[in-house]
Parts: sequence; C-alpha cells; structure tokens
Amino acid sequence: MSDASSSTALRQPVVAGLVAALVGFTSSFAVVIAGLRAVGANQAQAASGLLALCVVFGLIMLVLATWTRLPLSFAWSTPGAALLVSTGTVEGGWAAAVGAFLVTGVLLALTGLVPALGRLIGRIPVPLAQAMLGGVLLQLCLAPFVAVADSPALIAPILVVWLLATRWIPTWAVPIAFGVALVVMAADLVASGATVPSSELVPALTWTSPTFTIAAVVGIAVPLTVVTMASQNIPGVAVMSSYGYRVPWTPSMVAAGAGTAVVAPLGGHAMNLAALSAALTAGDGAGPRDRRWIAAATAGVAYLVLGPLSGALVALSAAAAPGIVESVAGLALLAAFAAALRGALDDPDHRTSSAVAFLVAASGLTILGVGGAFWALVLGLAVRWGIERPRPSEDVSR
Repeated sequence: MSDASSSTALRQPVVAGLVAALVGFTSSFAVVIAGLRAVGANQAQAASGLLALCVVFGLIMLVLATWTRLPLSFAWSTPGAALLVSTGTVEGGWAAAVGAFLVTGVLLALTGLVPALGRLIGRIPVPLAQAMLGGVLLQLCLAPFVAVADSPALIAPILVVWLLATRWIPTWAVPIAFGVALVVMAADLVASGATVPSSELVPALTWTSPTFTIAAVVGIAVPLTVVTMASQNIPGVAVMSSYGYRVPWTPSMVAAGAGTAVVAPLGGHAMNLAALSAALTAGDGAGPRDRRWIAAATAGVAYLVLGPLSGALVALSAAAAPGIVESVAGLALLAAFAAALRGALDDPDHRTSSAVAFLVAASGLTILGVGGAFWALVLGLAVRWGIERPRPSEDVSR
C-alpha cells in the first residue's frame, strides 16, 4: 500500500470516530442533564454523572475496539434519560435513584452472563416496549413546541435552524440546533446580566452513597433496563449486523453493566451499545473494514476529551432561561419518538394494548410511589393477554 493510500485508510476511520463522538455528545447530552436533574441530582451531581459516563464508556470503547478489532461503540442511554424525566423524584430522592442505577448495571451485566434473563427480557413484546418508550418520550418531544409559545424570541431560532438543517444535513441537525441554543443562552445571560461562577465550569466527580427502595428499583431500574435493552442494545446489535459484524454479546453486556455500576455512585444512569454511533463507526464511511475499529477507538478517545466540558454545559444550562435545554432535548428525541410510535402501532391485532401502554407511560401515573413506565408494561401486558389473547402459536415478542 502506498503512503498516500495508507494515510487515507487511517484518516477515514479517525474522522469517522471524531464525527461519531461529536454527533453523539452534542445531540443528546441535554437529555441526560434533564433526566438526572429530574430524579433529584443537583448541578454538581449532574455534571459528575455526565463526566463519569463519558470517561467510562470512552475507555470501554477504546479497550474493546482495540482488543476485538471490531468497531464496537457505546453510549449513554438516551431513552433511559428520557425515562428519568417522566419518572421524576422517587421515594428516597437522589440517593435512591443512584441505587436504582446500580441495580440497572447489575441487570444489564446479567443479561450477558445469564442467557435465561436475556431471554426473559426478550419475551417482553416489542410493541409494548416501544409503546412505553413513546409515552416516556412524549412530554420531552412536546417541550420545544410548548416553549416556543412562551418564549418565541429564544426558541424560534433554534426550531428554524433545526428544520433547515434537517432538510439539508440531517445528521448534524441536532448538533447545529445545540450550537444555536448555546448562542441563545449566552445572549440571554448577557442581556439579563447573569453570570456563571468560574468554579462551576470545571466538573468534579461527586460521590453519592446509594440507597435502595422498592419504589426506585421497580419504578426506575426495571423500566430503565427494559428501555435500554429494547431501544439501544438490540438495535445496536442489528446495526452492527447490517454491516457484517457480529457483536460479542457477553463481553459487551458485561462491559455495559459493569460500566453502569461504576458510574452509578458518581451520578451516571446507564450505558449501552450505541446505534447511531455504530452506524458512523462501522459503516463504509469509516474506511476499509480492517481499519474501522480505529473509528470506535478514536470516538472513545474523543469522549475522554469531551467529558470535561460537562461542568460548563451543566452550569450554562442551569443558568439559562427555562425551556431552552428542554427544547434541544425534545428535538434530539423526535426521531426516536416517531420510531417508537410506528413500532408500537404497526400490528393491528395489538394496538389496544400498545395504546394503553403508551397512554399510561405518558400520563405521569404514580401508584405506590412507582412511576408510569412500570405500570405501562403491567397494564399493557394485562390487556394483551387478558383481552387481545394472542394465539398459542403466535410469537410472544411480536
């Protein structure tokens, strides 16, 4: 191979990895901040969680890609963070939420170590899981359109730029909208005379000793595991398969689960195989097949660099006018919301159970201190098996 060809073969995966990290970070960090704050994290704890997630899954990507020579990409659970927004504070507050994150890590690792558990989660009907996710995402996806009515001068520029970018460069639409949001937030802070203390710009890892409550385990850990598996890990495997790669399931799930357990006391909620990032690091744009692992490794290094920005982003978000961060988060989740609705309602034989699950998840229902996401699964399954009565020969995961 000539020097020029060798340089190109290396440059392609490096650029693909940098793009994957930038798109992944800027298009969804607002959702993570909103989720952590919703379940009780203060500004320092949210910044710690964002930093811990970036560092740990960045290291996991770097190590696994180098070890397996596969473009394995990991990310924080964006739908899981949206679930936290809909759940809100649980009994026991932030410490109980941290305990639920720790349980989530154990459950994710067990799906790789114990095949029966993986099969059990896999038996949850896909339309119900998608319906639950759609209900969880609804409020966040409404945020930009609610906010533009309250603060048109602040929100309208973000929406207009996002729409134009969606038309011409869809992959970068949310990151560009995020960039506009940063400009809007900075301008609003200058106009209001507010300042962000320099001490808040640099994040620090903040430890929270976990506590365990039934409400948090049932209301956060169980649906967080289901959402992460159904909307992140399984699609991540499918994306890799579409490019001819077989994901090493056990090492990947153990890494995701162990990583989640490590970051939980530091404020991180959950990590998983990536789907969008996987398409960027495993696709043809990442160069020759034997070099694409470099794209995942590069993305891992990039996340290590992006992590320290979490303090400034959380501080700026906390000081910003209400609705700006939530609007960016809602725009980031619109595609996932549309996909969830389609998956939930595609099967006409089971639309009633899916509609029930969707509405319960979207309602904000809380029973016995447990949020609506869990009850969406329970009531959706009850309607599916009690009223719709699947045929004995029917695939339970249909």
